[in-house]
Amino acid sequence: MRASLIQIGVDEGESVDSRRRRAASLVREQSGADLVVLPELWTTGAFAYEEFATEAEPLQGPTYEVMAEAARDAGVWLHAGSIPEKTASDSGSAAGEGPHGSLYNTSLIFSPSGELAAAYRKIHRFGFDKGEAVLMGAGAELVTVRLPGPATTPGPATTLGLATCYDLRFPELFRGLVDAGAEILVIPAGWPERRRSHWTLLAQARAVENQAYVLACGTAGTHAGVPQAGHSIVVDPWGEVLGEAGSGEEVLTVEFDPGKVAATREQFPALKDRMLGLRPPVR
Repeated sequence: MRASLIQIGVDEGESVDSRRRRAASLVREQSGADLVVLPELWTTGAFAYEEFATEAEPLQGPTYEVMAEAARDAGVWLHAGSIPEKTASDSGSAAGEGPHGSLYNTSLIFSPSGELAAAYRKIHRFGFDKGEAVLMGAGAELVTVRLPGPATTPGPATTLGLATCYDLRFPELFRGLVDAGAEILVIPAGWPERRRSHWTLLAQARAVENQAYVLACGTAGTHAGVPQAGHSIVVDPWGEVLGEAGSGEEVLTVEFDPGKVAATREQFPALKDRMLGLRPPVR
C-alpha cells in the first residue's frame, strides 16, 4: 500500500481559497498512491481560533467540493484533513454552539470516485478553558472506514480508524477503534513545535500498543503565531518509523504491507490478554 501524507504549509499570508486550490493540486500529484492524507484544519490553521467562525463551512461546502473533485481526478482514497464545520442549530446552549449554529472540527474521507465515505467529528478538543475547547462542539462517535485491497500492489483489504490531533493523547479512543476493526490509524494534526517530542513518542506508542500502523500528518508553517511541528510520521505495528518528514512543507510517501498488522497480532498476541474493558466517560 502506498500512502502520501501532504504536510502543507499554513501561513497567514495565503488566503483560504488559494490554499484550497494548492492543496487540491498537491492531491492530484499523488495519483499513484492508494491513500492521501491532509492535516488538521489546514484551511484556517489549528491555532487561528479567531478564524474558526468566519471560515467555518457546511459539511458539503467549498472544501468538500474541491477535495471530492481532487480525489476523483487522482483516483485515490483521500483523507482530506479536517475543516471547521458549521451546522444549523436553535439551542445555542452547548460548548461550541451559538445562536446561528454549532462548530465542529470535522474530517472528511473521500473514495476514489469522489464520494464522501465518512466524516469524523473530533472527540477531544484542545484548549482546556479556551480556544477549540470553547469554540467547537465535541464529536461523540468512533469512525472507521473499510478500504479494499491496494491498487498499487496485491494485498488485503484494510480498515482505517480516524482520530485528530489532541485525540492522540487518549489511548482509550484507539482501543475503541481497534475493537471496531481498525488496522491503520490515521491522525491529521496541527501539532505545535514546542511539543514535537510528544508527537513522535505518542505516534509510536499508539502503534505499539494497538499493533497497528499509524499515519500521522501534521502541518508546516505558523498558525496565529504558533510554529508548527511538521514531522509527519508513519509507524508500523512494531513501532518502527517507516518515514518521517522534516519541519517544512513536503509530501511524505511510504509503502507498507497492511497484512503486517494481522501477522504481528498473531505472532505477538498481546491484544488477546486485555483484562480491562472500556468504561463510559465520566461527565
